[in-house]
Amino acid sequence: MTQNISIAFLLESYRQGTLTPRQVMEQLWPQIEASDPAIWISRPAWEKVNAMLQRLEQAPVDSLPLYGVPFAIKDNIDQAEVPTTCACPAFEYTAEKSAFVVEKLIEAGAIPIGKTNLDQFATGLVGVRSPYGIAKNAFDERYVPGGSSSGSAVAVALGLCSFALGTDTAGSGRIPASLNNLVGLKPTRGVLSNSGLVPACKTLDCISIFAQTTADAMSVFDIVAQYDPADAYARKNEPLPAKGVDKLVVGVPKTDQLEFFGDEAAAELFQESLQRLESLGVTLQEIDLHPFLEAALLLYEGPWVAERYSGIEELIKTQPEALYPVTYQIISGGIKGTAVDAFRAQYKLAELRRESEAAWQRVDIIITPTAGTH
Repeated sequence: MTQNISIAFLLESYRQGTLTPRQVMEQLWPQIEASDPAIWISRPAWEKVNAMLQRLEQAPVDSLPLYGVPFAIKDNIDQAEVPTTCACPAFEYTAEKSAFVVEKLIEAGAIPIGKTNLDQFATGLVGVRSPYGIAKNAFDERYVPGGSSSGSAVAVALGLCSFALGTDTAGSGRIPASLNNLVGLKPTRGVLSNSGLVPACKTLDCISIFAQTTADAMSVFDIVAQYDPADAYARKNEPLPAKGVDKLVVGVPKTDQLEFFGDEAAAELFQESLQRLESLGVTLQEIDLHPFLEAALLLYEGPWVAERYSGIEELIKTQPEALYPVTYQIISGGIKGTAVDAFRAQYKLAELRRESEAAWQRVDIIITPTAGTH
């Protein structure tokens, strides 16, 4: 679709009467059907989309904040009466109820157009670990799309939908956003409900948002950031006090803590980002990223992989062959640790959190490369 389908543009066009949701979907649908099959795990029949359009046509545009806005859903997030697979056919089940965030989006007038491909059980940052194929990077198919939310990112980047839901436990929302030139919003853990999300690491998972612009991402966030008492890990959204750009202090990692793996273009782009911030009046302050880097290593090298195992314990015990080989290798490692290891890792994380406070006392925000190279 050549025309703009950003949320802001669509809503304004609907208000002006220059477009209708039906016109948008009738133009989009052939492109969705002709798109790379590896982007999708399932898509609704046109009859179901048509039924949604008919309901919208009975409502005033301004009665719904996402009136007629198409979106996609990562296939580890439930949509009522639609299969959820987590990119594992043997795991498939049909959800009776939509995930809390999906429910809120549909209530707001958004139109779900399909469930998207992912690294199986959201295990990976590359987007190539799925029996449903590899979604091609939106800019150059020689490059990986990034994962685990690969299909969601590519769908938005190709203009097949206005925004998409992904998840982000260790970068699964931000990495594919970066590698497909999108905004990837990982909200504060617990602010978006995880009810209806198949857990990867239940204590760390976040549902994330892919969009073309920050404004669009925040439009979606404002609708779904509702407290859900049914989610044991939910927390209420408590925004920080507003602060003028010229008062912001942004932390920048020490030069020797930045790694671009020989990718000079990536290094230059990061420097351009810093220069842009300075031009806006932001103050840059060098910080020690050490405690943050050490905490990240705990996630990959510590006992948290046991959470992945607990999420699919029955399947991995009874049908290990159902898992993608590299996914099995990673998740099966979750049984190697002990409860003692888990407590030691918790103690280490608490120490690193306290150490990180030194940086947060000096800065409001920390900027880092999303990925050192592609």
